[in-house]
Amino acid sequence: MMEQPMENRLCGKLSSACGVNNYNLRDIFTWRLLKTIVMGQVLSLLICGTAVSCQFLADRKVETPMFQSFLNYALLLLTYTTVLCTRKGDGNILQILRTKWWKYLVMGLADVEANYTVVMAYQFTTLTSIQLLDCFVIPVLMVLSWFFLKTRYRPVHFVAVTVCLLGVGAMVGADILAERHQGSTSYVLLGDALVLLSAVLYAVSNMCQEHTVKNLSRVEFLGMMGLFGTIISGTQLAVLETHAVAAVVWDRHIILLFAVYALCMFALYSFMPVVVRMTSATAVNLSLLTADLFSLFCGLFLFQYKFSVLYIVSFVVITVGFIMFNTVPTYSALPDNAAEAANHAAESSLDLLQAADAQRIEAAVAVDVRD
Repeated sequence: MMEQPMENRLCGKLSSACGVNNYNLRDIFTWRLLKTIVMGQVLSLLICGTAVSCQFLADRKVETPMFQSFLNYALLLLTYTTVLCTRKGDGNILQILRTKWWKYLVMGLADVEANYTVVMAYQFTTLTSIQLLDCFVIPVLMVLSWFFLKTRYRPVHFVAVTVCLLGVGAMVGADILAERHQGSTSYVLLGDALVLLSAVLYAVSNMCQEHTVKNLSRVEFLGMMGLFGTIISGTQLAVLETHAVAAVVWDRHIILLFAVYALCMFALYSFMPVVVRMTSATAVNLSLLTADLFSLFCGLFLFQYKFSVLYIVSFVVITVGFIMFNTVPTYSALPDNAAEAANHAAESSLDLLQAADAQRIEAAVAVDVRD
């Protein structure tokens, strides 16, 4: 009769350690989770749109990655930086620049160079290496979030990340079986190093984004990204790609492809902070792992890629890992200064209670003396 309670206690301890205690299917499969999944896949579709437009531009011998990034940042500047310029008080752009300009400079620099280095990597290494090494952004982002955002993960989160990466492995395996080799093999080590550098820079940018949208505002993040991104990408464009842009043979198809790329990137940057605010930057990056799969599915019809069942398996595995990651929310450890403030408040409350008790005792004694 005693074995059943012992088993229950053992299962309870195991569930608590994994972070899934007191959860049932109704708690896990909520409308919030469904909305998170759908919104994450919308982001993946937007990335797919940028990838397909880039492929068509590459087929037409147009390689202007910095100019394409500049178009996106310019749209952010015209939209969100303009809104900041019309604000008054602490949210005004002058006040933001006066107090936090260097933080947004670092964030903008990381974002611009992350986009540039990963495009550069295609000139030196293969698509397979890029797909594998680009996943490095997830562990780096988790480490940065642990130290700087005080985010704490449970074992189920690490299992979920592992499942998602296994899904990426299935996707890469499908590419190898289909003999789909894109990119170059001229300087593989240099190309792989560029991908890893890009992953680290993306992690820094995404961590800054999560901190800004959760503690300040989405408009401030996008406005500052538009301002500093336009300045940085515009400078690099003038130095590195002036001749490449001048050599473009402009026609309506080229203009349409540039417009599709810029609008997809603008929508991605505008929509992503909403999803990050609902979940976390790590969760969003897990959902974005399906972006390559959407690009592959499009490639089946547009570029005659070979189909593989592993593509479907990869999509299912990544989705399952993403759901696992979101079944248990991450939590933030209390910062040291906040903990000290809480302790001080608790001590002050205790002192007040003790003083009140002493006053009541004195009042009671005074009544007894009068009696």
